[in-house]
This record gives sequence, C-alpha cells and structure tokens, in this order.
Amino acid sequence: MRAYPRPLARLIEELEKLPGIGPKSAQRLALHLLHASMEDTTALAETIREVKEKIGTCPRCFNYAEGDLCGLCVEAGRDEDLLCVVGDARDLMAMERAGGYRGRYHVLQGLISPMDGIGPDSLRIAELVERTREVGFREVILATNPTVEGDATAMYVAGLLKPLGVKVTRIALGLPVGGDLDYADAVTISRSVEGRREM
Repeated sequence: MRAYPRPLARLIEELEKLPGIGPKSAQRLALHLLHASMEDTTALAETIREVKEKIGTCPRCFNYAEGDLCGLCVEAGRDEDLLCVVGDARDLMAMERAGGYRGRYHVLQGLISPMDGIGPDSLRIAELVERTREVGFREVILATNPTVEGDATAMYVAGLLKPLGVKVTRIALGLPVGGDLDYADAVTISRSVEGRREM
C-alpha cells in the first residue's frame, strides 16, 4: 500500500496524540478534514488557536476561565458557605448538568495517583486548604470519582480539612437510577447501603 502524502500522514500522527483516538480514528478524522470545506477547516484551526490563547485557569477555583475569574466564581446567588471539590473541569460540568448544587467549586486538576507520578503536591490541594482556612466554609463536599485514585484523594484531603473545623462530606455512591441489584457488584451494593438516608 502506498503511503499517504507527508502532510496528511503528519495530520494523522498529530490526531493520534489526542486521548481516545487510535490509528483508525485518526485516519478517519484526517480524511474527513481533507474533504471538508476550507471554511470549516479554517474555523476549526482558528477555534483551537483561540482556545489556546484565551483560556486560562481561574485563580480562585482552578476551573477554566476566559478572563480573570471563571463564570461560576462570578455568578451571584450561589451558596458562599458550601464548597464542592472535584478532580477536573469535566467533573464540575457533570455536577452543573445534574443541577441541585448551588455552592462554589474547587478543581484539584487531577487525582493522587502514585503509579502515574501524581502526588498531592502536583494538585491544587494546598490552595484548597488555604481557601478553606480563609473563607471558613460551612461544609466541603468531596466529589471525586469512586476509583482507587478518587478515594485516596478524598481521604487525603479530608485529613487536611477536618482539623480546620469544617464539616467534610463525601458524595454518596451506589446504584444508578434504574439499576438492578442483581447486576450490581458487591462494592457498589455495599456503598449503597452505607450511603443510605432516612425516608
């Protein structure tokens, strides 16, 4: 089989560097872009450039921001005494989509993962402790993923925050709505029982 022309092969190589994109997906995307209109490809390239130039990190909560503070930090009407700690901006957006939470956020920008060389000093934990000390939140909700890394991060953060006199809670973990006990694993069922609440 004849190789792709060098610019197209380079585009495929660059697309393969994106998370979740393997060789076949990269090839499919590259060929799509090759056949797309010049306006569409220019708009995509401009949008990528604009994101790299204009999007930074909010100095208060460490979410993504265009300008000084992110939109959630400047939004009025949120509960100033309630803080939700998440691993990354995707988790924050999942909380916002779900609705029901109207407090402030703190994005750790990752989870403790010694296997990946990510320790507490690599995350925004020191800033969280300082922010909690300064603001005096009524409650800090740890909403890290229910994984080994998420649990380890939550335990570590709770150990730092509890001595400050703040109420530290963890999101309830358990069965999804519409789930079937028969198909749930033992850990999920166990956590569902632990996270039960009075009716």
